[in-house]
Amino acid sequence: MKYLTAIVFVLLSFSICIASCSMYTGTEEPEINNNRAHNNQMGNKMKITVGTKVFTATLNDNETAKAFKAMLPLTINMSELNGNEKYFDLSTKSLPVNSSNPGTIQNGDLMLYGSRTLVLFYKSFPTSYSYTRIGSIDNISGLVEALGLGNVMIKYE
Repeated sequence: MKYLTAIVFVLLSFSICIASCSMYTGTEEPEINNNRAHNNQMGNKMKITVGTKVFTATLNDNETAKAFKAMLPLTINMSELNGNEKYFDLSTKSLPVNSSNPGTIQNGDLMLYGSRTLVLFYKSFPTSYSYTRIGSIDNISGLVEALGLGNVMIKYE
């Protein structure tokens, strides 16, 4: 009987020891609730206000987007061009450039033409021009209507 009690005690102790040990073997990454990744993602968001309509945009992870973000908040009167874009010349500051031809402009793209011209596109179309990507509007619903056909005051923040 004492022998059986000793075996049960050893097995119980061993079970408790195993249960309290981590299953982490060191070969895989531990799952961590990392708020830093969430904060970085939120740090790449920007609000664009056109009249009473508010849009959220995601900024690209590049030097141009970082330099543009450093200029915010910015309220500017953007001019109409070609029935598909609004533009504004940043006459006081040029931004870093890494231009390329995107092939197709997407509705909601925010780009830099040259080093000083901010462009917000509200219609998709093929292009032969080169731009530096700054970001894009997350949900373009209502963008065409908000921007209208003429010049428009837009707040970036």
